Amino acid sequence: MQAPPFWYQPRGLRAWGLWPLGQLYGWLTAQRVKRGPGGYRAPCPVISVGNINAGGTGKTPTCIAVAERLISRNKRPVFVTRGYGGSADGPLVVDPTTHTADIVGDEPLLLAAFAPTVVAKDRAAGVRLAQDMGDVIVLDDAHQNPSVVKDLSVVVVDAHRGFGNGLCLPAGPLRESVDAGLARADLVVTIGRASAQRSFAQTWPRASTLPRVQAALSPLATGMPWDGLPVVAFAGIGHPDKFFQTLADLRADVRAAEALGDHQAFTPQLLQRLENLAKANHAQLVTTEKDAVRLPASFRPKVLALPVRLTSDDWGALDGHLDLLGV
Repeated sequence: MQAPPFWYQPRGLRAWGLWPLGQLYGWLTAQRVKRGPGGYRAPCPVISVGNINAGGTGKTPTCIAVAERLISRNKRPVFVTRGYGGSADGPLVVDPTTHTADIVGDEPLLLAAFAPTVVAKDRAAGVRLAQDMGDVIVLDDAHQNPSVVKDLSVVVVDAHRGFGNGLCLPAGPLRESVDAGLARADLVVTIGRASAQRSFAQTWPRASTLPRVQAALSPLATGMPWDGLPVVAFAGIGHPDKFFQTLADLRADVRAAEALGDHQAFTPQLLQRLENLAKANHAQLVTTEKDAVRLPASFRPKVLALPVRLTSDDWGALDGHLDLLGV
């Protein structure tokens, strides 16, 4: 299911009509977070990478970037993640050679390519398992989860979309109010082009009072000649349009673009429809890394994946916090 457009538009009748439910949702989140002082304290630093919006902000690339910064400091990070879309309750150490997305979820398979990864719906149980596997834990998508004490809390935001209309689900895209979410944050990572970064700072000045890393998702140079390549693109991520725009920026000839629901299952019928669409357009199927790991093994040779990585001209705000943690 894609985000309703009114979430990212000025507040209209539909948003205001759902406002009471949004207020209730935000209040319930606040009550859950208040139970946090009793959270589990790991013997090693815990870095939380989360968001205030419901999905689609770039948490997974940010987790990878944080891990890469730690590895460059000779640290051994371990990811702990919920494993959305997988059947495993955990805690379970991801084995990319045997586990599939049906078992552990798509994001854990991506993370496991960079550092050991634990899937656990019970985050505290996952941290207990992970703490003996490395010396820093990168906790994915747990900003509203009080079961683990965090030493550094990073909030990730799409600079273009910001915090939408500023309302909580279902009236808007937020899991909690902006002020409440930022009050527990130590660092904000905003992802987008320079123009979006400037607009974000003007629209959400509260976020600019925190240390901030301005970053962008950049295609990984693989030697693939995208310029002029006829493609049929499909993506089941929070905001598929961002993926389609990346292909357009690479000057690929995007002949069709299929926006799927976040984590949408690839049924045989859907795969056949995509293959037929590519044949009709005399084009190559292309998708995101996250979607590619969910494809059946027999279908993967038919699809190209476009990998992206988080880049920034200035990691100083993050590096400063890592220095304070002694990692």
